[in-house]
Amino acid sequence: MSKKIHIFDTTLRDGEQVPGCKLNTSEKLLIAAQLDTMGVDVIEAGFPISSPGDFNSVVEISKIVKNATVCGLSRAVEKDIKTAAEALRYAKFPRIHTGIGTSDCHIQKKFNATREQIIERAVGAVKLAKSFVEDVEFYAEDAGRTDNEFLAKVIQAVVHAGATVVNIPDTTGYCMPHEYGAKIRYLVENVKGIENVHISAHCHNDLGLATANSIAAVENGATQVECTINGLGERAGNTALEEVVMIIDNRKKGQFHTDIQTRMLRGMSQMVSQKMCMMVQANKAIVGDNAFAHSSGIHQDGVIKSRETYEIIDPKDVGVDVSSIVLTARSGRSALAYRAKNIGINLTKVELDQVYAEFLEVADRKKEVNNDDIKIIVEKVLSPARA
Repeated sequence: MSKKIHIFDTTLRDGEQVPGCKLNTSEKLLIAAQLDTMGVDVIEAGFPISSPGDFNSVVEISKIVKNATVCGLSRAVEKDIKTAAEALRYAKFPRIHTGIGTSDCHIQKKFNATREQIIERAVGAVKLAKSFVEDVEFYAEDAGRTDNEFLAKVIQAVVHAGATVVNIPDTTGYCMPHEYGAKIRYLVENVKGIENVHISAHCHNDLGLATANSIAAVENGATQVECTINGLGERAGNTALEEVVMIIDNRKKGQFHTDIQTRMLRGMSQMVSQKMCMMVQANKAIVGDNAFAHSSGIHQDGVIKSRETYEIIDPKDVGVDVSSIVLTARSGRSALAYRAKNIGINLTKVELDQVYAEFLEVADRKKEVNNDDIKIIVEKVLSPARA
């Protein structure tokens, strides 16, 4: 039986921290409703103490979400935690997400504290949050650069204090996959009672390894992955939800599964892109415009004969209607014939050879040949012969 991996979406909190991506409450509500319908397990709705607007957004999201846990972020500060609890008062399934930095860099340079003081603050924050809600997640900020032995001590302390989820963030995107996986494994093997809580992976993409690190975490015992739509997030972004979900669905089926309705991924990506005014790069995995587009003649010929030759995911599984055969100067005869047939033009082999020569001349002048171009080319080449 496969193990369920919980999907924690932080598009509305970490994703919204991207410069220029600020959302108003009505926009957040639209996205939250879609995330809930899509099947995410946790929606991190915001950071309530940060502003009145964020507080109000968490309140309103809490009112409309029917299935997912609604989470509010806080620091290990009494006022933060109390404010988060107040913002979550209408949530059907509320969670307070609190924590503190645990790396020596954070302890010394950010907090001017000792390791013992950090553990004390962590425990105090979890106990306070626990007095308001049953579900408390603790984050060990900069866990990626935290000594494993000390990290285990912190996690042991907060598990004992009542944390239900322990978040192990690679805050700066520092870890290599084998390092991050080993860190999760170390906690599994060295923290008593950790089998009774969820271990969560929260990875950043500074070195382009966020998704790989998240999968390494799952393989080593993590049961929750924190991610965002389109990989939005601080600096180079967070783990992309659509990537993790489809890796699990495509490569880890039988071992793990999620409850995500994958056919909503493309639409969800487009909604977030439009609302946050952040264009998705064309070659973005899973949801980019070119993710299922083919322009090389060799690839086009293969895909036309059998989709599996060059696609490991059925486009329909992520909400894309069909693969795209894009006509360029690198396209072959089979692609031209395929596109022509799609617009009602059936070419014989002799006609295709004649049309293809003219097609190449047009394609050399243009980046892409469209359907109108095909009609003009066919008319120019074949009309005299058919007259």
